[in-house]
Amino acid sequence: MAFFSVIVPTYNRKFFLKIAIESILSQTFEDYEIIIIDDGSTDKTELLIKDLIKKSFIAREKIKYIYQEHKGVSFARNLGVMLANGKFICFLDSDDRYRQNKLEVTFQYIKKYPTYKIFHTEEIWYRNGQLLSQKKYHKKPTGYVFKYAVKMCCISISTVAIKKEIFDVVGKFDENLPACEDYDFWLRVASKFKVFLIPQYLTIKEGGHPDQQSKKYPALDRFRIYALKKILESKELDEKNYKIAFEELKNKCKIYIEGALKRKKLDEVAYYQKFIDLLAPKND
Repeated sequence: MAFFSVIVPTYNRKFFLKIAIESILSQTFEDYEIIIIDDGSTDKTELLIKDLIKKSFIAREKIKYIYQEHKGVSFARNLGVMLANGKFICFLDSDDRYRQNKLEVTFQYIKKYPTYKIFHTEEIWYRNGQLLSQKKYHKKPTGYVFKYAVKMCCISISTVAIKKEIFDVVGKFDENLPACEDYDFWLRVASKFKVFLIPQYLTIKEGGHPDQQSKKYPALDRFRIYALKKILESKELDEKNYKIAFEELKNKCKIYIEGALKRKKLDEVAYYQKFIDLLAPKND
């Protein structure tokens, strides 16, 4: 059993993937496994992995490569979790990379703060090779973070380490969502568990390429509305968090309603207004 299982979902990102894998293989902490879930790539990703394994003893020891038909990132991550042997699950998107001490520092914090089961780190952002500055509202939270999680995806999937048993409590990534599946997942996690922010920049994110979800699905808030509706209907939120989630749902729905009115899409108006009416707290 490894301490960390690092799950890397990938789809037609051969050149990014090589950098991501090498960033794991170069870690100063050695008790890990790498699970690469190839989600139906057609760019000879498998040949890349075979070449890495052929040339590197460490890669042969560490890498498990699984190919599946193209089903989406949620399917890929869920399969990785199912196959993982590690005590803690980490994820690394195939266009991101770890700094060399990422796993070692995370391990040290896990041992120092044993009451926490979810850890995340600061991250460095690049877009098209240019360093991006982060705004105040991007500041990462620590502790009980549900009020931040409803506003935005405040925990980056490539920074986390999650005790595997958490998935037995909150469930898998929602395979109905083509995007914002991480937002949906963190709503469920943050409603039940506190998270610890490791105050070091240990993950590097590379953005700006055309296959990112934000470019494939420009109206992402419709997926966030789905996630908010789902957790409100789950009956698992306490009164405080229910009100927080409902206010965010109401705000997002009203934005959609305004747009639908301008386009004279009365069916969309009724669709989103229904959510507000049905899910309003009883004392509102």
